[in-house]
Amino acid sequence: MKKVKTVLRFIMAFAAATVAFSASPASAQFFLVQRDMRGETVRGGEAGLGMELPGATEAELRAALVWNMRAALNVAALQCQFETTLLTQPNYNVILLNHKDELQKSYDVLTKYFLRVNKTAKAGQNALDQFGTRTYSSFTTVSAQYGFCQTAALIMHDAIFAPRGSFYKIAEDRTRELRNSLQPAGEQRQPRGILYARQAGMLPRFDDLCWNKKGSWVTKKCGPFQLAPRS
Repeated sequence: MKKVKTVLRFIMAFAAATVAFSASPASAQFFLVQRDMRGETVRGGEAGLGMELPGATEAELRAALVWNMRAALNVAALQCQFETTLLTQPNYNVILLNHKDELQKSYDVLTKYFLRVNKTAKAGQNALDQFGTRTYSSFTTVSAQYGFCQTAALIMHDAIFAPRGSFYKIAEDRTRELRNSLQPAGEQRQPRGILYARQAGMLPRFDDLCWNKKGSWVTKKCGPFQLAPRS
C-alpha cells in the first residue's frame, strides 16, 4: 500500500509540473535580455492608454481598461503564432474561459457608457464599435512585434493563474507595460546594427545624392554605406 501511495504521489506531482510547464511561455525566444517594459499601475484615466472616455465613471474606466487588455491579448494571440513556444493562442483561450464573467461584465458596462453619452441607441452602438476597432488597431505593430509578443505572452501566463474576478488587476498593473512594448527595442545585452548605431548617436548620410528613387544607397556616388557620428 505504501508503494502504491508513493507512486500515486509521484504521478500527481509529475502531472502538476507538466501543466505548469506547458502553460509557461519560454522567456527568451528573441532576446538574451529584453528591454524592461514595466510601467506604473494605472486606473484608466491616464494619458496614452487608448481612446479617452469623457465623463466616464470609475467603473466605466475600469471596464475600458479590462477591454483594452483583452483586445491586446487577442491581437497577440493572432499576431504572435509565428513563435509557437510563446503559447499565445492556447493561453488566450484559457483566459477567455477563466475570466469570461468579468470580461462580459466589462463589455456590458462599456455598452451602457456609450448608450449614456450618445443621443440615440444607434449612435451609441456606432461609438462602441468604433471604440473596439480603434482599440484593437492600437495594439497592431510590425517594427516592435518581438517585444510586444514576448511581453503579451508573459502577461497571459500571469492572467491564467489570476483568481477569477481579478483580471482587472492584471489590466491595471500591466497595461502600461504592454503599451511600452509597442516601442521598437532590440537586444539589450549585445545591441548591434541600427539599434546600436542609434544608441551611439550615429546616423548614415541623408543627402539626396546618396539615395536613389527606390530608397537604395548609391555606392558609386557616396562610397560604401557607413554610419557616422551625429554632428
